[in-house]
Amino acid sequence: MKLSIVVPCYNEEENIPLLLKRFDDVAKGEDMEVILVDNGSTDGSAQMFANLLPDYPFARMVTVEVNQGYGYGILQGLKECRGEYIGWTHADMQTDPADIVKALRIIEEEKGLVFVKGNRKGRPLFDRFFTFGMSIFESCYLHGNLYDINAQPNIFPKVFYNEWEDAPHDFSLDLYALYMAKKKGLKVIRFPVVFPERVHGTSKWNTGLLSKWKFIKRTIDFSVKLKKSGIL
Repeated sequence: MKLSIVVPCYNEEENIPLLLKRFDDVAKGEDMEVILVDNGSTDGSAQMFANLLPDYPFARMVTVEVNQGYGYGILQGLKECRGEYIGWTHADMQTDPADIVKALRIIEEEKGLVFVKGNRKGRPLFDRFFTFGMSIFESCYLHGNLYDINAQPNIFPKVFYNEWEDAPHDFSLDLYALYMAKKKGLKVIRFPVVFPERVHGTSKWNTGLLSKWKFIKRTIDFSVKLKKSGIL
């Protein structure tokens, strides 16, 4: 199999039917599988998966009984990936599954060890300002071109993932993966992705200034840990 894509789902009951239908539209004929992680959801996601997955043979599910973080859910899905290339995207429909196919085309053209990642367009001004500030800090502190770190999708060779150690269980996973890719010498390719408003539900972390401050603190703490780790 060429590509396995993990989609962590935490209380995304309303988005799951849209997500599966969209993947069905864009993945026909593609050599790929979709691994949906029920990441400790407390809504009706589990029943929604049970009802719908039999109709979508390209998709299968991994269950995390108790939510232990965004990164933890993704890592449980990555363990089950069978593709030559693996990675993840989000379930909130702000990241179009069609972007996965675009990334796959880039992989097929490039071959070799590449890390393909989105670069978000169309976001609100305040969110762009916040991302710009975080990008400047990470790039300066970790000595690399690290921008729009939480953009989706993230896709890379499975052999690169096999080298990971002590990957974080929270939103720092995106930073860890991109930083490791650069340090390990993978060719990093960014491509533009549209980032629209949510169709259903609300963000599980971006709920105001306090949540952004907590995100900043966690990111800085992990960046310090990453720098001290001595990775290459």
